[in-house]
Amino acid sequence: MSLPVLLLLIGFVYIVVFGGLALLRREGLSLRFALESLILTGVVAGLTAVSSFKIEPVVFLLLLYLVTMRVRLLVDLGTDFARRGKIVRAGRFYEFAARLWPDQSGMIVIDVNRATALLQSGQYDLAISLLKSVLDKAGQGYLGVKYEVAAHYNLAVAYLRQKKDSQAIIEFNAVLDTWPSSDYSRSATRALEKLQHKNLAEKDNQEE
Repeated sequence: MSLPVLLLLIGFVYIVVFGGLALLRREGLSLRFALESLILTGVVAGLTAVSSFKIEPVVFLLLLYLVTMRVRLLVDLGTDFARRGKIVRAGRFYEFAARLWPDQSGMIVIDVNRATALLQSGQYDLAISLLKSVLDKAGQGYLGVKYEVAAHYNLAVAYLRQKKDSQAIIEFNAVLDTWPSSDYSRSATRALEKLQHKNLAEKDNQEE
């Protein structure tokens, strides 16, 4: 098999595999992802066909991944900094990712992580506003279940820190409804149990 044909085959399989994974995550098919993959594959395969340019298939696959997944890779870097408490630096990665033409699902990923960073820095009102805007997009087909459950959970935590227990309970229950077997659901269950014990204790104190 000639190199140009092999590269075209790799590009096609890449689009099918990652497009299928997006569907499994309920993020919908991204036209931008498909177009970027097709254009890059066509350009590289064309160069190898009409010139002396050569590229190893593995290197081409890595290039394809880095270009089409640039937004998520930057978000992952930002999230790593946020987990270490470096919120400002994390925010810079999120801002940079937002400038690199993310598709609809990519922008949702950025917003969920931005909101989480705002929550960590104590900016609860901003975090709540951003998380609500993310959840408003649930019906558009680009909000994957992983990020939907994360948005509900972080929204619940934000309400909890503002002492809005009733709204927090609604969001924790939404976590359980969205993805019952997730780590978020286990954390939500523990939070709901604590809230139940708290409410019972307050009721007992009032009766006394």
